[in-house]
Amino acid sequence: MPSADERWTAVDRYLTELLVPPDPALRAALDSDLPPHDVSPLEGKLLYLLARAVEARAVLELGTLAGYSTIWLGQAVGPRGRMVTIDIDPQHAEVARANLERAELGDIVEVRVASALDALRGLIADSAGPFDLIFIDADKANNAVYLELALELSRPGTLIVADNVVRAGAVAEAESEDATVQGVRRFFDLLAAEPRVTATAIQTVGAKGYDGLALALVL
Repeated sequence: MPSADERWTAVDRYLTELLVPPDPALRAALDSDLPPHDVSPLEGKLLYLLARAVEARAVLELGTLAGYSTIWLGQAVGPRGRMVTIDIDPQHAEVARANLERAELGDIVEVRVASALDALRGLIADSAGPFDLIFIDADKANNAVYLELALELSRPGTLIVADNVVRAGAVAEAESEDATVQGVRRFFDLLAAEPRVTATAIQTVGAKGYDGLALALVL
């Protein structure tokens, strides 16, 4: 009998082959020589569908890496849209820019090199919002602060999506000493108490293991 992880990976492969058409630009982003922390192909397609569903024309992403999820979201907003993606690592930004040019999204997506906190505060100071969809996929210890700042760049109807919020189940461990777990727990506490949003979370399994997404709609 295959293990649970092997079954998850097999199902991911099966569904990806059926539902995610090959795309050379996306493949190149996955093949970039950076840590393998990109969303899975099925999750990338989910981000694309969510952006299309809310008819997003302005998207903000925290955490670019090689630009894999950035390409999905950039394709969703299309030539009439705009996107800002933020990464603290100049090497990540350089690789992402090349991948975005390959995907013919260089004129749509702006890659900013900064900490997510500094970039969010700068966007607020510049009155750069509102954004229609905000994808939070940076360091998890600061997730609650990112949410507070993201709300300042939102409007009623903005969809906020946060990745990696289940932490292989560790999010349920109130006494965890892991800063990322505690950061995600503070994020959920804020979601639960924040009257400006209605939210849910989804546990996921697949080739990336056991994790999950949070989705919040600004009211």
